[in-house]
Amino acid sequence: MKSGTVFHFITGGIREALDSAREAAGGKDVRIVGGVNAIQQYLREGLIDEKHIAISPVLLGGGERLFEGVDLRTFGYECIEYVASEKATHVVLRQQSHKNA
Repeated sequence: MKSGTVFHFITGGIREALDSAREAAGGKDVRIVGGVNAIQQYLREGLIDEKHIAISPVLLGGGERLFEGVDLRTFGYECIEYVASEKATHVVLRQQSHKNA
């Protein structure tokens, strides 16, 4: 892309994609971007250390539910930060095994 962003398409599953992203990041944080299904897959596998969710007070109607069928407590996630403003609420969830990460 003109901005220098490079996309790599991986067909071997989420673990292969994450391994490839970690290698490319060279020790830096890796951010997972995708639709609800992709995020749910990573959550269920316990591969997301920390998740920042920004919630805007806008009603959109239908759509996919981010946490449908995903019990965050079972996977060891807890809320470590919660900041509300007029325009958005920011919630940060972290896997308990990564408290000191």
